[in-house]
Amino acid sequence: MKPGKARIAFCIFNYLFIGLLTLICFLPIWQQLVISLSDNNYAMAGMVTLWPKGFSLDAYAFLIENSQFFKAVVITLERVVLGTALNMTLCILTAYPLSKSNDQMHFRTAYVWFFAITMFISGGMIPTYIAVAKTKIINTIWALLLPGALATTNMVMMLNFFRGIPKALEESAFLDGAGHMKTLLHIYLPMSMPSIATILLFTLVSHWNNWFDGFIYINRPKDYPLATYLYAMIKEAEINTERVVSSAEEYAK
Repeated sequence: MKPGKARIAFCIFNYLFIGLLTLICFLPIWQQLVISLSDNNYAMAGMVTLWPKGFSLDAYAFLIENSQFFKAVVITLERVVLGTALNMTLCILTAYPLSKSNDQMHFRTAYVWFFAITMFISGGMIPTYIAVAKTKIINTIWALLLPGALATTNMVMMLNFFRGIPKALEESAFLDGAGHMKTLLHIYLPMSMPSIATILLFTLVSHWNNWFDGFIYINRPKDYPLATYLYAMIKEAEINTERVVSSAEEYAK
């Protein structure tokens, strides 16, 4: 069938709209790349827009000579791999039993409320830090992983997805002699791939971008993950710039 004018206009609008959104998402990445290829004086003055000014590779030469940057990358990759595996394992193993009815799991409602309360009320930063310090994991990779090992929001998302799987499949598996673990591995997980992929993406991005916990629980800059290391570098550069500006203003007076 030949598409009508309305269909053609709709497709053109869709392509233009999606292309515009793609461009908007790509522009910040492009600008950061352009700034990294520009001379530092132009970059600090905010004169770089969409094309490099005073083309320079000094930033990349600094990174290559800075072993701390590569160590921070390794620490972050270690955190992403271990943290994602830990988060996904705990999320699945918690969501599966809580997806059952009260007849299948006693006190299920109490457990659900126990986890739900943590979504709205936390112990606070200082009690959490004390708990982490008392377990003697400060300045280790586990300080970045264990405090947030189970994300309740992701667990609730997985729980609701499990509850949407037909009970007939589970009953058929039990009739064939399967236990809960085999049912989880061979029925629930294969049917929950969309939910698992979504939660996996959220977890990966969270571990990669999180800088605050590294700033709190890691006291040695050489053990910073990448996000914390970059934050420390940016703050140091801002402080140095403020000092230079203040000195220039005092000299002008």
